[in-house]
Amino acid sequence: MMSLSRFLGVVMAAAVLALTGCAGSESKRSTGEFSSDAALTAKVKTAIASDAGIGSASVINVNSYRGVVQLSGFVDSAEKIERAATAARNVQGVRSVENNIQVKPAS
Repeated sequence: MMSLSRFLGVVMAAAVLALTGCAGSESKRSTGEFSSDAALTAKVKTAIASDAGIGSASVINVNSYRGVVQLSGFVDSAEKIERAATAARNVQGVRSVENNIQVKPAS
């Protein structure tokens, strides 16, 4: 039969492993941060899609990491680049925006 102290040691070790698996670090997001970033990405995509001035022909990718939003892709004009960045900045929870959107080359 397992002694009480040994049993408690096993339970404590299991608890530590379970809790550290969800913790974040400087280079790795926690489960909560990952979920928050996914929600932020969805909000920014919605804000950009809702802006009629950007247009449906635009292809804009959105990624979030700890509140920093990165935009990339192609649009028809420099005005649309700025509109997408403004829409992203206006979303609650966005700390900063890295705008890497480019104007489509003429065909």
